[in-house]
Amino acid sequence: MTGVPASAAGGSSGAQGARSTAAAADGVASEVSGSASARGEAAVGRSAADAAADGRPARGGKITAAAVNQASVWNVANLLTMLRLVLVPGFVALMLANGGYDPAWRSLAWAAFAIAMITDLFDGHLARTYNLVTDFGKIADPIADKAIMGAALICLSSLGDLPWWVTIVILGRELGITLMRFLVIRYGVIPASRGGKLKTLTQGVAVGMYVLALTGWLATLRFWVMAAAVVLTVVTGLDYVRQAIVLRRQGIAERAAALEETEA
Repeated sequence: MTGVPASAAGGSSGAQGARSTAAAADGVASEVSGSASARGEAAVGRSAADAAADGRPARGGKITAAAVNQASVWNVANLLTMLRLVLVPGFVALMLANGGYDPAWRSLAWAAFAIAMITDLFDGHLARTYNLVTDFGKIADPIADKAIMGAALICLSSLGDLPWWVTIVILGRELGITLMRFLVIRYGVIPASRGGKLKTLTQGVAVGMYVLALTGWLATLRFWVMAAAVVLTVVTGLDYVRQAIVLRRQGIAERAAALEETEA
């Protein structure tokens, strides 16, 4: 009589039942895991949405934003600034070559000065447009501007082409306004005005015309262009001083009002 022993049948049924139970447990675990994952993703989504609604960055957002927004020092804007710094000693060497009165060397010096002025127009625009602003650029850019302009003015005055009082007025104004900006920066930033931009352009054109060995009516023209540059230098400098005084007064008044509210 052939047949399956009861114990074997029972064992087979038990094994099948165990496998069914395990499969069911796995299914439940998967559902629980999926549900937990979904809840986690939903919670992350809610926290990000809540943070956005509250105006706060989500957790990890600051790190991500910093990684994205941090521009490399070796970007195009900073390279142009560094080029201007390198051009300063080259410009001085060309300007003073062969006694400083050789038209050929003066033309090469003018080319170096023109390149420096052109890069000055582009590096700031590139940095703002493509988010390439760095701490190095903030420090090096104004230094490069003042260095090339100061080198040109001092060379011209040393050669007797430009009165020393013009050089002193222009450089004194540039250095004074830069120092004043740093002194009032805790109250706010003084933006560059249209007059200031026009002053910079006029100064560049005037100094460039003096660097060239011009004669005749062009020499007379450069005198008047430089006169206009000096007038704009003084007028815009006084306007920046006025803005700094107003900004400082407003800042002091706002701090006093905030202190009174805190004490109240």
